[in-house]
Amino acid sequence: MQRVATAMIFQANMSDPRPIGVFDSGIGGLTVVKALRDLLPNENICYLGDTARVPYGPKSAETVQRYAIELAHMLMQKDAKVLVVACNTVSSVALPLLANKFPVPVIGVIEPGARAASQATRNRHIGVIGTRATIRSGAYEKTLRATHNNVRVSSRACPLLVPLIEEGLLDDEVTDQVIARYLEPLVADGIDTLVLGCTHYPLLSGAIARALGGEITLVDSAQNCATAVQETLDGQSLRSPAAERGELDVALTDAADNFLNVARDALQLSFGDIELRPLP
Repeated sequence: MQRVATAMIFQANMSDPRPIGVFDSGIGGLTVVKALRDLLPNENICYLGDTARVPYGPKSAETVQRYAIELAHMLMQKDAKVLVVACNTVSSVALPLLANKFPVPVIGVIEPGARAASQATRNRHIGVIGTRATIRSGAYEKTLRATHNNVRVSSRACPLLVPLIEEGLLDDEVTDQVIARYLEPLVADGIDTLVLGCTHYPLLSGAIARALGGEITLVDSAQNCATAVQETLDGQSLRSPAAERGELDVALTDAADNFLNVARDALQLSFGDIELRPLP
């Protein structure tokens, strides 16, 4: 009853200062946080990275679903008004489950990225790169074909990119060579649009754009996810008061390695002490 009364007050005031809850299997989802901070600077954001159990890619769908529910519960304890799944692997296997289980909007990265790619393509041939789990799930293909009947999708798993990013090799000859090797078949196949189907990959957007040349449109699912969050907040009168500057709180389920510094520097994100949130 208290939650309902509070929600009615928020709706009457047409603003809602509760935080946006964002979670990922690790720290890569900070690219989504960066996009949210740029687009919605007045919003409070609570980010939760499951560094204790990363990576999710090799794990079963059932295990990923269980992890996702646990992380969502932890963010709901922070009174999150929206849950943002900043992980392609979780988005591909757990989004409907989360939407049915929690009483707030749940937004993933796949549908916004697929929608933007469908709007961007000129020849109806879209490429998707991601982790093995995301590509194996076929989630982007299903979503793209539901959005655009005549679309052709070429997908490629790029398992070496995340380790290179987490080592901080964002502007490195070895990384450039790996990107070229992964992308050459997609370019030769005739794609005109490429979806970055992993939230780590925006950290390599410059190198990927160079490898593609100027004729192929790059779709950043993190930016499009942030746009979808904005649309949801506006549509449900959940925006924070315009006069406030939002705060960013970052919590991890285990101590972070050097990649936290890599992400913070590359994304120019400012946040204070990292909270350690032990898993239930």
